[in-house]
Parts: sequence; C-alpha cells; structure tokens
Amino acid sequence: MSEVVDYFVCDSCSNKDFVPIHNFGVRFHGVNFSEELIYDKISEEKFQCTECLKVFSRVDIEAGLTNLRMRRREI
Repeated sequence: MSEVVDYFVCDSCSNKDFVPIHNFGVRFHGVNFSEELIYDKISEEKFQCTECLKVFSRVDIEAGLTNLRMRRREI
C-alpha cells in the first residue's frame, strides 16, 4: 500500500511552513467567598505562516487537518 501525505497549508498563500507563537499572561478575577483577586495563568499557542505571516490558532489547524482527513476518505 502506498502512502499519501497531505499537509495543512495557509489558505492565503498555500505555504506549508509555520513557526510557533506563544503568548503568556495572567487573568485576574474575583470569587464570591473572598475580597481578594485570584489569578489563572494563560498560555496561548498560535502558528504564523512563514510566507505571508498570517496567524492560525491551534483550533484552525485542527479543523484544517480534519478537513484533509474527510476529503481523503471521500476519494
């Protein structure tokens, strides 16, 4: 059986190379039982096309890979 490799590509320029972008932050919020603010650490992971610099989220890429799988199953 032969192998077929499909790549997620940028929908603007069809490039398949991306670099990771990480954002780190802290979200502060109150709670009912305390006057003090509590915080949660936030970490966002995005990917930027190396050609046109368009940014994709992890969700965008997972949806694109799902579409590739569905199209391949139809063939």
